[in-house]
Amino acid sequence: MTAAALALQEARFSEAERSLQAALREAERLAPDGREAGLSLAGLAALSVALGRYAEAAPLGQRGLDLLERAVGPEHPDVAAALQTLGSLSHALGRGAEAEARLRRALAIREKALGPERPEVAESLNALGGFFRAQGRYAEAEPALSRALGITEKALGPDHADTAASLNALAAMYLDQGKYADAERLFQRALAVTETARGRQHPEGARSLAGLASLDDTQGRYAKGQALAERALAIRERALGREHPEVAESVHGLAEIYGHQGKQAEAEPLFRRALAIREKGLGADHPDLAAPLTHLAALSGAQGRHAEAEPLARRALLISEKALGAEHPYLAETLMVLGSLSLRQGRPAEAEPLFRRALAISEKALGSEHPQVARSVAHLAALYRAQGKFAEAEPLYQWAVAVREKALGPNHPDLAESLEAYALLLRQTQREAEGAQLEARARAIRARPPRENP
Repeated sequence: MTAAALALQEARFSEAERSLQAALREAERLAPDGREAGLSLAGLAALSVALGRYAEAAPLGQRGLDLLERAVGPEHPDVAAALQTLGSLSHALGRGAEAEARLRRALAIREKALGPERPEVAESLNALGGFFRAQGRYAEAEPALSRALGITEKALGPDHADTAASLNALAAMYLDQGKYADAERLFQRALAVTETARGRQHPEGARSLAGLASLDDTQGRYAKGQALAERALAIRERALGREHPEVAESVHGLAEIYGHQGKQAEAEPLFRRALAIREKGLGADHPDLAAPLTHLAALSGAQGRHAEAEPLARRALLISEKALGAEHPYLAETLMVLGSLSLRQGRPAEAEPLFRRALAISEKALGSEHPQVARSVAHLAALYRAQGKFAEAEPLYQWAVAVREKALGPNHPDLAESLEAYALLLRQTQREAEGAQLEARARAIRARPPRENP
C-alpha cells in the first residue's frame, strides 16, 4: 500500500492529498499518459469522494480511468479500483443506473483477475450491497454484504480495521429491516474494531456511532442516542468539515432524536441545516433531500403551518419517486405526512389513498411486522376512527399494537401511543373498562424512566 493510500484510509486527508499531488506531478513529468499518472488521478478522485468534493472527483476519476484503461487494459485490477471510485461517486450523486453499472463492472474485473476471496472483492461487494440497500433492494443487498464480511474476516481477520466497514454496512441494512439485535451487535463490534485499530476520531467509528444512535432512537433510548449522535457529529465535523454529506447525515439523525422527544424548537433548525448542506452539495433533486423535507413538512403541519408544509412534502415525494421509483420504502414516510396534512385540513378522501399506499409500500418492502408498517397501519386506523368506521379501525389498531410490542418491546413510547389511540376507539364504542385498561398500561409505559425503555 502506498503512503497516500494509507493516509487516506487513516483519514489523514491533507497528508494524502499532498502525497497524491506530488506523485501526479512526478508521473506527468516522466510519463503523462502512463499507469502512475492514472493511479494518481484515481487516488485524488477517491480522496475527493471521501471529502464530499464531488464536482472535483468526476473529472479526476474519469481521466484516471481513461489513462488506466489505455495503460494496463480494461480488465486490470487498477481499472476496477478507478471504476469503484466512479461508481461510489455516481451513487453519492443519486445516479442509480450509472452507479450500478460501474460497481458491477468493478466487481466482475476483481473477481476474474484476483479471485473470489480477496479483500478488494469484499470492497466491491460492500459498495454494491450499499447501493442495493439505498435502493430498497434488500434481497440483493444482504447476500452481497454478508459475503463481503465473510471474505474480509477470512482474509484479514476479525479485528482488522477494514473489517469494520463490512460490519457497519451489514449493520445498517439490518437496522433498515428492523433486525435490531443483529444491527446493535455488529455496530458495537465495528466501533470496537475501529477504535482499537484507528483511534476514537476516525470517520468509520462515526458511522458506527451514528448507527447506534439511530438504533437507540428507534428503541426509545433518547438520551443515550442523543449522546452518541452528538459524538458522531463532532468526529465528522472535525475530520470532514462542516458541509460534508456525512455531517448532514449526523445533523439529520440528531434532529430526529430531538423530534421524537417533542423538542421541535431544537429539531427544526437541524433539519434545515441538513437540508441546506445536502442541497448545496448534491443538488436540488437528490434523493437525500427527501428526508429533511419530509420532517420539516411534518413539523410545520403539526404547528398548523399547512401552507408551508404541503409544498415541502410534495417536493419530497416528487424527488423520491423520480430518483428511487414509486415503491421504494423511503416514500412511505412522505406519504404518511401528506396523508396527515390532508386529514388535518378536512380532506379525508385524499388522505385514505395516501395512507393505503404507504402501507402497501412498507409491507411489500419490509414485511408485515416492521415498525414502519405499524406507523402506516396506525395512520389508517386513525383515519377510520375519525370517520366513525370503527369496525375497519379496530383490527388495524390491534395490528399496530401487536407489531410495536413485538418489534420494539413492551415499554416503548410508540406502543404507548398505539394503546392510547386504541383506547379512544374502545371508549367511543362504549367499552369503557377495556379502554381504561389500555390507558393504564400506556400511562405505566410513559411513567417509566427513559433508561428503562428497552
